[in-house]
Amino acid sequence: MTSASNRKIRIGVQLQPQHAEYKTIRRAASEAEDLGVDIVFNWDHFYPLFGDPEGLHYECWTMLGAWAESTSRVEIGALVTCNSYRNPELLADMARTVDNISDGRLILGIGSGWFEKDYDEYGYEFGTAGGRLDDLAESLPRIEARLGKLNPQPVRDIPVLIGGGGEKKTLRLVAKHADIWHGFGDPEVVERKVKILDQHCADVDRDPGEIERSVAVDGEPEELGPKLLEHGVSLFTVATGGPDYNFDKLRSWIAWRDKQG
Repeated sequence: MTSASNRKIRIGVQLQPQHAEYKTIRRAASEAEDLGVDIVFNWDHFYPLFGDPEGLHYECWTMLGAWAESTSRVEIGALVTCNSYRNPELLADMARTVDNISDGRLILGIGSGWFEKDYDEYGYEFGTAGGRLDDLAESLPRIEARLGKLNPQPVRDIPVLIGGGGEKKTLRLVAKHADIWHGFGDPEVVERKVKILDQHCADVDRDPGEIERSVAVDGEPEELGPKLLEHGVSLFTVATGGPDYNFDKLRSWIAWRDKQG
């Protein structure tokens, strides 16, 4: 049985789809695969988050469909899909389709959404953080139900990644629905979140070892990696953006992974 103590260390990269032409992003995804990364993520926004707010940018899920064809080994997914932007049944169908195109390499990353400009410019109701989390709680069972009805079925049981660190609502949703939890913060913050997640798992009678723990990393792997491993983290994701995707940090994390055996 897979548990936090025997999971393989995995390295992800988030290619932020901003400030670069798509051909550059496609090359970056291929290069990351060639370097030996385990997962290539993008994100689900409509505008850049950094730099020129009106700069070059591309949509998330159409890009994932293209990556399903242009890559062959890595898992792919959004870090993370905004639940507000698509009907849950439609999202399930999109995920199933990309999973089939990629021959079973999709991770369904999802969160409640937060970037107000996306909402305002595309006509979605922003509401409140609590309301968006309630919407996510309603959507997850609908996504699961639709995945069970689709023909053809996904190639595999699509892993669900839920991103966020909200201690009362988000981590409870992780305990109930997720295969992967993705969080942020230094090892002390991660330690606190993991303990709270473990308690939510106990409350819903779920083995916390079933949930892979993932963290965004920006520090040096030799220093940061062992501290996060102590808290059961096994997936480490480096982010990089356009116009030039710098993989220096990614290379160091891949080398560290390989040293761990």
